[in-house]
Amino acid sequence: MKSIDVNSDLGEGFGPYRIAPDADLMPLITSANIACGAHAGDPLIMDETVSLAQTNKVRVGAHIGYPDRENFGRRMMTMTLKELELMTVTQLGALAAIAAHRGAQLTHANFHGALGNLSFADADVARTLIKAMKSFDPSLKFIGLADTEASRIAEEEGIEVVYSFLADRGYSAPGRLAPRGTAGALLHEPEDIRLRVAETLSSGKLKLTTGEAIPVKIDSILVHSDTPNALKLAHAIRQGIADAAFEIASYAI
Repeated sequence: MKSIDVNSDLGEGFGPYRIAPDADLMPLITSANIACGAHAGDPLIMDETVSLAQTNKVRVGAHIGYPDRENFGRRMMTMTLKELELMTVTQLGALAAIAAHRGAQLTHANFHGALGNLSFADADVARTLIKAMKSFDPSLKFIGLADTEASRIAEEEGIEVVYSFLADRGYSAPGRLAPRGTAGALLHEPEDIRLRVAETLSSGKLKLTTGEAIPVKIDSILVHSDTPNALKLAHAIRQGIADAAFEIASYAI
């Protein structure tokens, strides 16, 4: 039976604030992308989330974003390539230290929000971020979208790519998410998402917002934890995986 990883962006609160049901989501996933204190998260939340991952035997990874809590890392920021490099290393170092303190280790990383979108299209930014990852720990895997600059450069650098599919987001072109606010950019209904997951895995093709279907590589499916019905979506994704006759299993280390 073919297997598929399920990943989710977690630990995205701050201080007393929590925006997602992390404890309820963790048993439903196999890889956790944990905010590193920039777009969200803080030392206590990072520690709490790593502990939850350990309890549920979930892979621990870094979710790296712009240092922009006010806009949750979804606003583009002007930063030099050197700033992006050091920002990446700093966030990896923070989460790796907390993971080590818990007896865990990072196995992957990915990029959040506006930073992630930029890395899809800008080769210089993608190369800077990926090479910073590699210099920090060349064994880290990269969870990213297929057909993007970030995934292409990760492959060039010899970093293993775990190709992720965003089941609740529309794609306007290969490797490009439809902008929020445009038709088909966001899917909200669990049943629609279940059907989409099953169809995409079974066919190996992704239907774009234009109606065109293109071949797609998928190793993992993302659960967006910050959506209001995240738990329902997680169950819908798992059911869609089962409907396509795949089993759920974390990527190999």
